[in-house]
Amino acid sequence: MINESARESVTGGSGATYAAAGVDIDAGDNAVELLKPHAARATRPEVVGGVGGFAGLFSLKLDRWTEPLLASSTDGVGTKIAVAKALDKHDTVGIDLVAMVVDDLVVTGAEPLFLQDYIAVGKVVPERIAAIVAGIAEGCVQAGCALLGGETAEHPGVMAENEYDISATGVGAVEAADVLGPERVRPGDVVIAMGSSGLHSNGYSLARHVLLDIARMPLEGHVEELGRTLGEELLEPTRIYAKDCLALVAEADVRTFAHITGGGLEANLGRVLPDGLVAHLDRGTWTPAPVFAIIGQRGRVERGEMEKTFNMGVGMVAVVSPEDVDRALAVLTARHVPAWVLGEVKTADGDAADAPRAVLSGDHPRF
Repeated sequence: MINESARESVTGGSGATYAAAGVDIDAGDNAVELLKPHAARATRPEVVGGVGGFAGLFSLKLDRWTEPLLASSTDGVGTKIAVAKALDKHDTVGIDLVAMVVDDLVVTGAEPLFLQDYIAVGKVVPERIAAIVAGIAEGCVQAGCALLGGETAEHPGVMAENEYDISATGVGAVEAADVLGPERVRPGDVVIAMGSSGLHSNGYSLARHVLLDIARMPLEGHVEELGRTLGEELLEPTRIYAKDCLALVAEADVRTFAHITGGGLEANLGRVLPDGLVAHLDRGTWTPAPVFAIIGQRGRVERGEMEKTFNMGVGMVAVVSPEDVDRALAVLTARHVPAWVLGEVKTADGDAADAPRAVLSGDHPRF
């Protein structure tokens, strides 16, 4: 039974209120006002109206396409948010969120058009929401898509006041005749790697366990091998490849892309290769960034576990025709994307259905 003083704190003396139950509508409205300038940066000519309505509007007068197909992707950031929360720095995880969504879209050859976010919080802190959305808007600018709106939901009693999680759905378009995928890949095609900016947004449960629990490294501590603090390394935003991939498609014969996320290089590249072909990849063509070596050494993590958990320094892969390798590398270099020849697609030995479609061999130099 609730005593009278407790009852008045909940009901305000006359009746229950949403605010007393833990949901602050005024704070939510304040957050919307703070994020509007950020959202206004991330737009496209096809956007109709602005942020704040019940739904976002986007014109489908896609005159550049004859038979446009819509592509859609949904993703989140995972436990990288725990690092942002620990450091009270929330303006970069939004970039990660956009990267996870739009770089899945562009694998099909689709141009990202717009994105909508969902932010679930224990308690709305307008400044924190604005910081998150500032990162999302920056990611959309980098990807060339519009931030068409979203939702911030306050979940008192379900999430602690300082907890939050974010996700987003993105929509893109691609000409039906230009869809990329396994059916385009041929024996002799060349695999080109695009360097990652670090861990990106995958494997953070293992990374945090090793670095924070086992090695007991402080997030604020400077790490000589990294040249900065551990927290700065772990919050390094995910590289967004969408515009780079589209530029590559415009200049070279690209068969397909693979976004290297959870599952690592072999598993993700294998998803975009057809039966009967296998990509032979050479570890000797690159050296993973120091953060990967630190995790592997401090946690005594076996190489196989590292390679199926982390991107190991390769964030995106393009499979291109052998005639266009030099052109593809030149395009990426001009766009300041680290890129190199990673391997080659060959006919598989045998026809086992469960045979791997991508195989790493050799050793990383100085790793």
